[in-house]
Amino acid sequence: MLTILFDGVAYGMLLFILASGLAVTLGLMNFVNLAHGAFAMAGGYVTVVLMQRYDVPFVATLPFAFLVPAAIGAVLERTIYRPMYAKSHLDQVLFSIGLVFMVVAAVDYVMGSQQQLIRLPAWLQGRFDIAGIGIGRYRSFVIAICIVLTIALQYVLVRTRFGSRLRAAVDDQQVARGLGINVGVIFSLTFAVGSGLAGLGGALGVEMLGLDPTFPLKFMIYFLIVVTVGGRSGLTGPFTAALLIGVVDVAGKYYVPQLGAFLIYALMVAVLFLRPQGLFAVAR
Repeated sequence: MLTILFDGVAYGMLLFILASGLAVTLGLMNFVNLAHGAFAMAGGYVTVVLMQRYDVPFVATLPFAFLVPAAIGAVLERTIYRPMYAKSHLDQVLFSIGLVFMVVAAVDYVMGSQQQLIRLPAWLQGRFDIAGIGIGRYRSFVIAICIVLTIALQYVLVRTRFGSRLRAAVDDQQVARGLGINVGVIFSLTFAVGSGLAGLGGALGVEMLGLDPTFPLKFMIYFLIVVTVGGRSGLTGPFTAALLIGVVDVAGKYYVPQLGAFLIYALMVAVLFLRPQGLFAVAR
């Protein structure tokens, strides 16, 4: 039971890192980017290509898995995303879904449709026992990285000048500009960092989640559930929701595999029925 709980926490932590960029763009920037999973897939393929073709060690690929999607996100934010900020949410949804299908088709053409595999270093393989509990080495590694990233994100958003400027820009762009805040730069940096975090999550998730060109479509609903159930007022809600979803999903697949993803959707419906604004969001 404790091993399942640990695996569920690791899965939930990974989901949070994958969805944290969407939590920022949707929750703080009020932009619906359903193509968020494409940046996660980009990070995964960066790791796969570096390891398979250039024999780069797994850990050494992780900075590139962050930087490449972040750079792509910065360019796309400046060129095609920024004009969509003023559009309706329906326009944003249709635009980003179309972008997802374009990316899926392009990746399938370039990389092929097969599932991608990587070989982890020996020190990340297998399990070790603590008080009779089998703990996966790689999942421990994922949890450690996700804890550090979560603390860093929360600190930046709550305790730094950049975080306060981002919140001000979201609340009222005109007033923020009047105060000398460069809203365009703030949004570009935020979008780039969110894309980079998605890419890093995609790289970390190759071994746990698998990777193929349909990745953005398969996990799109999970990212939305994390943000919707957690609430859009910060990162505490999505973090808690991701852990809850991770534990419920892993436990459900172990104890009642015939139900599939039903438990996740049932959990979402129950939470939103009781808390329509999300777990930690303030009702408006």
